[in-house]
Amino acid sequence: MDETPGSVGTTSSLSLRLGQALFSSASLLFMSVGVEFYSYTAFCFLVTIMGLVIPWSCTLAMVDVYCIFVGCSLRLPGLMVIVVVGDMVLSILSLAAACASAGVIDLLFHLDGSYCPPKFCGRYQLSTSMAFLSWFLTASSSLFNLWHVASW
Repeated sequence: MDETPGSVGTTSSLSLRLGQALFSSASLLFMSVGVEFYSYTAFCFLVTIMGLVIPWSCTLAMVDVYCIFVGCSLRLPGLMVIVVVGDMVLSILSLAAACASAGVIDLLFHLDGSYCPPKFCGRYQLSTSMAFLSWFLTASSSLFNLWHVASW
């Protein structure tokens, strides 16, 4: 059977995982460096979820690197189901955190300018944008792995 592009153990999966880790790290960095994000629950939720996506993506990136160098493919149904469920859960949580943060940012913009100085609002927007990009890659890898599991 041919390998499904984007499934665990392929180079496309490795690129998806590295993108997830990069965008999640950028989101976490923009949100937490020099900004008082803890005043808003949605921003705390975003930081927490991005903090979960980074180790998940890095761990699966290491699995991808191992599979690529050794030349094996992961055909263990139990392991693939764990990857699919983990990706789905993190994808849903990432989308929820990014949407909640975008809603708070929109609210801060429509309120008086004293609630969100331009420097902070710009960082909040960048963080939320990076979270949406991370969500897109996580959802893509989840769907690719689900397709791989369903093709058995």
